[in-house]
Amino acid sequence: MTTPDHTDVYFTAEFIDGPLAGTAEERVLVRGTHDEKLSEVALVDGIESIFRYFAVDTREVAGKLHVRYTFNEPASDTYTSEDENE
Repeated sequence: MTTPDHTDVYFTAEFIDGPLAGTAEERVLVRGTHDEKLSEVALVDGIESIFRYFAVDTREVAGKLHVRYTFNEPASDTYTSEDENE
């Protein structure tokens, strides 16, 4: 029995703005396609926040799917510090 090549089930999500700007992560394709919307959890000022992103475009880099995501601020948790001393 051979082991299937699973490299085609992953894509790279690139975050182009918002609190995750400039970061990327490898994600799994679901039913052969990328997510149109993502929810990411991250710590900001020691508080766990949920950030929503949506896909803006796709491209292939070295044979691998890359999807760029933009920040959906109205649907996300507030991530700026509310401490007056900062």
